[in-house]
Amino acid sequence: MTDDERRSMIELVCLDMAGTTVADDGTVIAAFRSAIEAAGLADGSAEHSSALDFAAETMGQSKIEVFTAIFDGDATRAAAANTAFEASYAEGLVAGASAVPGAEEAIRRMRDRGTRVALTTGFSARTRDALLAALGWQELCDLVLSPGDAGRGRPYPDMVLTAVLRLGIDDVRSVAVAGDTTSDLLAGSRAGAGIVAGVLTGAHRETDFATVPHTHVLPSVVELDQLLAADADTRTAA
Repeated sequence: MTDDERRSMIELVCLDMAGTTVADDGTVIAAFRSAIEAAGLADGSAEHSSALDFAAETMGQSKIEVFTAIFDGDATRAAAANTAFEASYAEGLVAGASAVPGAEEAIRRMRDRGTRVALTTGFSARTRDALLAALGWQELCDLVLSPGDAGRGRPYPDMVLTAVLRLGIDDVRSVAVAGDTTSDLLAGSRAGAGIVAGVLTGAHRETDFATVPHTHVLPSVVELDQLLAADADTRTAA
């Protein structure tokens, strides 16, 4: 199947939140730093540095799973860190949340063309919903999913496949997945999505995306909308 054939049949777009549709500006890493310090990792220690490196590498994945790995399976410390992370994040990004430039308009245009749109995130449902409320996005998309809604978070394909099932999509090749991390791209590829696009508005760069399967690297979700719109125009003209 060619790229043009994949784009021509896209019925569902799954978009990440922080760094993809929601501006981040380092707030997630800052919240991680606050969380691991609250859980006992002293700033300047080797453990602190290693934890921050791991957080950057696993950006986009389920936050509680990341903390569980950092604290070697200690569920109590992981839960405490996750609570601290959510509190710090709420004080930062949620309080002054803003969209990636053009993202909201791109989502509205996709839906106006009849494409279903799902937001997926590694945040808990509580943090996710607070962020949606701060943005006024409660009704923006067809579906919003956190790891707890699907079974496992990224890089597993569960959230993408849950969106496919809940929204009644017949073929996973009719799905486009876009995100700013390699975890997003792995999840989309493992789900069998027809388009798997890395966007350059968040955590990872083109060199990072080169290490995992994908179909496109785009400046932002605005260009994904333009890509799909161009194909819709072509089909209409035909």
